[in-house]
Amino acid sequence: MNLRQKYELYELENLSQYAKCSKDTKGRLKPIEECPLRTVYQRDRDRIIHAKSFRRLMHKTQVFLSPEGDHYRTRLTHTLEVSQIGRTIARALNLNEDLTESIALGHDLGHTPFGHSGERFLNSICKNGFRHYEQSLRVVDVLEDGIGLNLTYEVRDGIKNHAGDNEAETLEGRIIKLADRIAYINHDIDDAVRGGVIEERDIPSELAEILGYKHGERIQNLICDVIANSKDKPYIKMSDEIAQSMNELRNFMFENVYINTVAQREDEKAEGILGSLFEMFDKFPERLPANSKKMLEITDKEQVICDYIAGMTDNFAIQTFDKFFVPKGWSIK
Repeated sequence: MNLRQKYELYELENLSQYAKCSKDTKGRLKPIEECPLRTVYQRDRDRIIHAKSFRRLMHKTQVFLSPEGDHYRTRLTHTLEVSQIGRTIARALNLNEDLTESIALGHDLGHTPFGHSGERFLNSICKNGFRHYEQSLRVVDVLEDGIGLNLTYEVRDGIKNHAGDNEAETLEGRIIKLADRIAYINHDIDDAVRGGVIEERDIPSELAEILGYKHGERIQNLICDVIANSKDKPYIKMSDEIAQSMNELRNFMFENVYINTVAQREDEKAEGILGSLFEMFDKFPERLPANSKKMLEITDKEQVICDYIAGMTDNFAIQTFDKFFVPKGWSIK
């Protein structure tokens, strides 16, 4: 047996009966030769990490647009925190850690520049709407390098169903749905405190009493609750008390941070940039890059423009706006 086959056997003999073993994958959109070293989910993880769309997450806003400081989260750091939380839960529940990690690393590949303001704009202007989790699946299926990443069914399912009302088929995918929320609620609190938008003491005392008063304490308690309520069960869930408290904490963040005029004062500018770019590319599609113009042959124009804008980083969107809309100085020689 090669190394991959040995690890596949290890999974079958040692993982929980509710785990999704690599050997049991439903496969890829296009069959490929098996790797002698890595299982299918380990291979998916590596494909995502080496993707350009993954590297672009480094320069995409999480919540705060263009913060002045090096310690605020980006989509990339958020993704890594989700991966860490998800892997911790999967390991404790004896589920497939590689599958969990792959879903985590790919779950936000379709997010727009300028955080949720960018998503709201594209959702308002595109006739079929825009949902980042669906766009993440489009990235891994179609857009990356013009051919997609050809990931396994289970990773694609987990990416598509990590948000919204749907549930992933695997428990590993359901872990990421909770890990995503655990991560962003808590790191957004941390960033909001750092930015002076709120103070730790502003968190309602009844919620702090249940969930914890500090960043690490809250994450630890939430993870432990998921593990305690999901151990040896065919589902992933929190206790009712903790789930309700986390939802109330999320509501607190919406009221005090996500729609706070100080934290989101650049939203209108961001939406103005994306609106101008969308209108310009719609009127002058020849200004799209070569790979996007090639997509026009098989995809409608609105979708191509949406794909291009959604894939931009914050900085690239600003630079593209500057290129087409900001007058440049000139001199007579």
